Amino acid sequence: MADRVTVIGWDGSPLTAAATSALAAATLVAGAGHHLALPQIPANAERIRLGSVDLAARRIAGHRGTAVVLADGDPGFFGVVRTLRAPEHGLEVEVVPAVSSVATAFARAGMPWDDAQIVVAGRRTLRRAVNVCRAYPKVAVLTSPGAGPAELALLLEGVHRTFVICEELGTDAEQVTVLTSDRVADHVWRDPNVVIVIGGAGGHPAAAGGGWIAGRDTGYPPGIRGWALPERPHDPRTETPDEGESEPLRALQLARLGPRTGDLVWDVGSGGGAFAADAARFGAAVIAVDADPAACARTDAAARRAGVRLQVVHGRAPHVLERLPEPDVVRVGGGGAEVVTACADRRPERIVAHASTRDGAEAIGAALADGGYTVECALLQSVELDPQGWAERERSVVFLLSGRQPDRAVSGAR
Repeated sequence: MADRVTVIGWDGSPLTAAATSALAAATLVAGAGHHLALPQIPANAERIRLGSVDLAARRIAGHRGTAVVLADGDPGFFGVVRTLRAPEHGLEVEVVPAVSSVATAFARAGMPWDDAQIVVAGRRTLRRAVNVCRAYPKVAVLTSPGAGPAELALLLEGVHRTFVICEELGTDAEQVTVLTSDRVADHVWRDPNVVIVIGGAGGHPAAAGGGWIAGRDTGYPPGIRGWALPERPHDPRTETPDEGESEPLRALQLARLGPRTGDLVWDVGSGGGAFAADAARFGAAVIAVDADPAACARTDAAARRAGVRLQVVHGRAPHVLERLPEPDVVRVGGGGAEVVTACADRRPERIVAHASTRDGAEAIGAALADGGYTVECALLQSVELDPQGWAERERSVVFLLSGRQPDRAVSGAR
């Protein structure tokens, strides 16, 4: 095993005295091509071009001498330190940090970043990174070849965002470009780069003055607790309550789907938007679909009240679903078995639906089973009581159906 392993972060500024001293004593140096060209590296030191960090770690573990690993930015922030310290390598490391590429990117943009989400976009995690960009107003994306600005923009089709693209930070070729998302795919971008994705209506005023926790504290505006909260009261003269919008049913639908950050949720037949807003509060990206323009407007209003961002699509299912990106979980609020079948064809991990009659429930259950889903059904009855006289205020009876793909393990990527 190497006698000592020092990991040096480099942000383009002159190396510190500690970094220079470690390099001078190195008998093995690992890094990217531009790192290995640094004049401070001893001429007789073994050099390893850092492609696979695991492979380099094995080489370092077998080296007798003093090893140095060079990395861009802060190597402890989505960097090589995690891999080098993995139990299978058994390496103890000293770290000389530098300014992270994310901090540098926000500095170049002149923006605070304590309220930003930070994600890594690789070939396996690109979809989930895009879904975070859909759901949050400020996201920094650490890109990789094949999962860069152009790919992010293409998958965000139909969702307007502003991209701040920072190429080759800390080098003489550094460049910062600001473009709207619809123009990003027309360019070729140099690696490595960091993309800041900003925009989207919504949010509540408390966010403007800064917060107390890094990232976005999801949830309703201050003073409101809970989830599956009551829907906005409707005007009985001009509106009827949306079927399936009761709080107990919504709570169970959310529990069955389990929306989370990085997911894309379809809410087909969004009605008043209460479910869509609740799902977005869990950090998921949400596309709410409804054929009624008034329902689309109510969903937009529900999102604004909740301080969340979601995309509302006006159109009739199942036809409108053909042009939507792949969902992770789906709630069918209307349309019956035909819409459930169309959703099952897109292979989301979970689907929930409801029916007011047994015949409707049997048809939905059959559609889920035919799509290869494991089906569960429950008959839910809720009675709202007046706690003063314990008289019945309102009664709701509905069938809740849920389908789960039996062969899909829970994972961080699809």
